[in-house]
Amino acid sequence: MASNRELLVLCCLLAGVTAWSWLDPYDRLTWWLESLPVFIGLPVLWLSRKPFPLTRWVYYFLFAHAVLLLVGAHYTYARVPLGFWMQDWFDFSRNNYDRLGHIAQGFVPALVAREIFIRRQIVKPGRWLFFLVLCFCLAFSAFYELIEWWAAVLGGDGSIEFLGVQGDVWDAQWDMLLALLGAIAAQVLLPRWQDRQIQQLRVNSDKDK
Repeated sequence: MASNRELLVLCCLLAGVTAWSWLDPYDRLTWWLESLPVFIGLPVLWLSRKPFPLTRWVYYFLFAHAVLLLVGAHYTYARVPLGFWMQDWFDFSRNNYDRLGHIAQGFVPALVAREIFIRRQIVKPGRWLFFLVLCFCLAFSAFYELIEWWAAVLGGDGSIEFLGVQGDVWDAQWDMLLALLGAIAAQVLLPRWQDRQIQQLRVNSDKDK
């Protein structure tokens, strides 16, 4: 379990990144749209830290995901320098920073969902847990694509930067596929590590009682 000091340090670091991201972004409306998940998620995580604290490294992964979102919000996803460097290094046809974001959109929520499912005893570890976490992540990704669609309908040309399709007619499908792959990767690479973290959290909770 992350200590209050660790969480406070992460919040301070995130505040610094947010301040940098806010200063002179490429497009202010896009900044709000892209950074909104951070402003929704941060209070929820802070208020839930005592009644339902997450394991330490899940907080770290959430912090990294928030930074990724804020960097994309500052430049817009189609203009992030890292994406251009990747484009040059790997001879990509487009700026693929957006693709990293959607891998993270599956990877990080998978860890959160898996932890909640296990600790709330919604489903036992095994195939059904793996499957239901994938279902959650795909639903989450699909809902985000609906939000992008609604933004396009309501915002017209002003929403182009938020969509970040870069001329790819299959962008929404790619986004959901990458979120799915991210969720699979999280559950293949980190389940034993996360199970140990959850067990340690339970031990610490029992000691505090």
